[in-house]
Amino acid sequence: MLTRLETIIIEKPWGRTDIPRAFGDFGGRRIGEIWFSNPAGDAAPIMVKFLFTSERLSIQVHPGDEAARAAGFARGKEECWLILNAEPDGELGVGLTHETTREKLHDAALDGSIVDMIDWRPSKANDFVYNRAGTIHAIGGGLTVVEVQQNVDCTYRLYDYGRPRELHLEEGLKVSTPGPVHDPRDGVVDPDENRMLVSGPHFYLAQLAAPLDPALLHQATGEFTFVPLSPGCRVAGEIVALGEAVVLTDPSAIEIDQGARALLTWSAQ
Repeated sequence: MLTRLETIIIEKPWGRTDIPRAFGDFGGRRIGEIWFSNPAGDAAPIMVKFLFTSERLSIQVHPGDEAARAAGFARGKEECWLILNAEPDGELGVGLTHETTREKLHDAALDGSIVDMIDWRPSKANDFVYNRAGTIHAIGGGLTVVEVQQNVDCTYRLYDYGRPRELHLEEGLKVSTPGPVHDPRDGVVDPDENRMLVSGPHFYLAQLAAPLDPALLHQATGEFTFVPLSPGCRVAGEIVALGEAVVLTDPSAIEIDQGARALLTWSAQ
């Protein structure tokens, strides 16, 4: 009925030591990511992660399907973010504040002024942002985020605040949108609402709350990944805790208590 996915805990310099206890006890380690390993490995079309940030992550961009396949990857990478918690100065960088050229972006990435070209948006709990391929972006500090993405390890870093990691300016700028980006799916999500957040073209994503909406569940087909965002979630009577994810084939087996919430995602392919 359900397969519990292996939980991968990843420490990061930009992670946090104050992860909510509901996610588990990490012994004061600086945790940046919790993600879930699908038994299908690289063939799985979707990946889900929790991110915990204390400072800005790198400025980066992801290619679309065509460019990614030309570079030898199975697929491109589009992703979306739902903010679960944000400190008062929490922010997301999504696109640029104004149109520019790739040549100017190249120079700005080298001297660091690209930071001031990013459209830094104040972020609060329940904000939702869809990050299309080609969007220059960065996740700021002070955030707890659940990220749903196409499953591929393909990130082009444009700027990394002096951290000793490789940059990918040529590849990244080639696929970048050198200007502002706004997506109609962006907005604020009512945590008590059953709502389809993403309807393709690469994956579907629904927020579930009590009482469950049968019409929404009837839209779902194939194999599903179920990710609680709070306690009070079960599948076929089995508790699925915050910080866990399961794969299932029958969404009618999902149970959610009043006041609880979860995500359900499945492939559009």
